[in-house]
Amino acid sequence: MSDCRMSPHPPYLFISGPGEPRDRMILDMAFEAGRTAGGLGWFVLTGGLGGVMAAAASGVESVGGTAIALLPGRDRAAASRGHSVVLPTGLGEMRNSLLVRCADAVLAIGESWGTLSEIALAARTGVPIVGIGVTPPSFAGPELMLATDVSSAFERLRASIAL
Repeated sequence: MSDCRMSPHPPYLFISGPGEPRDRMILDMAFEAGRTAGGLGWFVLTGGLGGVMAAAASGVESVGGTAIALLPGRDRAAASRGHSVVLPTGLGEMRNSLLVRCADAVLAIGESWGTLSEIALAARTGVPIVGIGVTPPSFAGPELMLATDVSSAFERLRASIAL
């Protein structure tokens, strides 16, 4: 359980997903998730690049919210539009653990190797995680909550961070 309720700041939600999703529906859900989180006043963390990351940031931007990019490289110009804050880490995929550890919760939308690594990191470190369009590994337990759409994902997210 997150200690978000003890913080004077709104929740930090890491929206994770493939940089090149195979299905447009994944991008639409990412946009909706960003718009929802931004509308709630939550801070949204992403990996800062394309695909789900860009769609989520665009959703946040559409409601005047704050999207924070933790880039794998050192070039701020690599960030997709919609991010309010861009942090070039120079850490490559190691920045995935920073994204998870900075978050009060993780919303994974779709699947890729990077997304699966972030799901695993969240599960191992006790960060609440909700997945949409995610196939849980055979060994997954209750640490990975599944949702069928953005609305039900946010119901689970709110409950998991005790808002």
